[in-house]
Amino acid sequence: MTVRLHTLPNGLRIVTEHMPGLESAAVGLWVNAGGRHERADQNGIAHFLEHMAFKGTARRSALQIAEEIEDVGGFINAYTSREVTAYYARVLKKDVPLAIDLISDIVLNPAFDPAEIEVERGVILQEIGQAADTPDDIIFDWLQEAAYPEQPLGRTILGPAERVRSFTRADFDRFVAQHYGPGQLILSAAGGVDHDSIVRLAETAFGHLPPCPIERPEPGAFGGGERREVKSLEQAHFTLALEAPGYRSDDVYTAQIYATAMGGGMSSRLFQEIREKRGLCYTIFAQVGSYDDTGLLTIYAGTGAEDLPDLIGLTVDELRRAASDMSAAELDRARAQMKAGLLMGLESPSSRAERLARLVSIWNRVPALEETIARIDAVTLDGLRDHAAAVARAGRAAMALYGPVADAPDLADVTGRLAA
Repeated sequence: MTVRLHTLPNGLRIVTEHMPGLESAAVGLWVNAGGRHERADQNGIAHFLEHMAFKGTARRSALQIAEEIEDVGGFINAYTSREVTAYYARVLKKDVPLAIDLISDIVLNPAFDPAEIEVERGVILQEIGQAADTPDDIIFDWLQEAAYPEQPLGRTILGPAERVRSFTRADFDRFVAQHYGPGQLILSAAGGVDHDSIVRLAETAFGHLPPCPIERPEPGAFGGGERREVKSLEQAHFTLALEAPGYRSDDVYTAQIYATAMGGGMSSRLFQEIREKRGLCYTIFAQVGSYDDTGLLTIYAGTGAEDLPDLIGLTVDELRRAASDMSAAELDRARAQMKAGLLMGLESPSSRAERLARLVSIWNRVPALEETIARIDAVTLDGLRDHAAAVARAGRAAMALYGPVADAPDLADVTGRLAA
């Protein structure tokens, strides 16, 4: 398999990986513009803009966009995260030119028809309402806000309903002009693809775009805090976040292994101690999410109101205890899970295309797989325990609780117990 990277004169980057024997391909445009690139008065616009891309262009109606990709048996979709908006398709290899033409058209030439804006505004307001009615969705938005208060990185991706109701075509045009320059675009493809052909297609589709300055987002600064929403629900939902390394940090793989060992599977500490031994919950997990300049270790559990204080206490005790007794077996198991997940994901062209875009965005290159494996293998038991100790003594945390949570410990109790 061959990874190739090319940059157009205007700054747009093209990265491909040919996967021999595949008759299909994944291709997409990754835009380095997401929720954290919005001003407060723009909150939610990156996601709204993603929706509008499929509502028609100067050349195609919304129905034509859907019909053209489905006429060849492919599919097209998009998503918005806090750092990226992605538009991607999966097609047979002979239809890669169509996929690139469609993606470039919806991104560069959206019609922003006023009637369609109103239709999609209603759809997004329904999406916001649905998220608000889903406790184990909305609680993560509250946790993010508590972790990064009064910052773009702490705001919800969907945006507040009152802001979504106010966006106009002029707002979309301004955001695109600010954040959709060629230096912020990465065209990535994997599977049955030919690099030189894709470069030529990219030159036709994107080569005319003029270079423009790249606006850096406001740096993220972990603050910490608590949000508690008492409501009559069957379950009490609990989330805890502590600061983790950003994805440029040398410690990012240690943090990922630590999260996996703590709550990444059925053999993890939190699952075994709190669910299997004590029966205090059905779901509990830990994960690390990294950004350009910071990251979060997040723990989630849902339980009954009467069991919540014990669950929180045991969670904190396990975090504290890991600094002294994390074992070599736990390290090896978590390392194996990480490597297996990475390698299994590489069997999918879509996962490969996304990985290529992410790595180019971070490093402006694609590190060899062996380099990534070597960094995972380089994590030592002493390093893992040191990381666990640093987590425990950090002194700052964010916590969000939802449901029958009036009697749950407060954040000061949690951080005090963690550092004890």
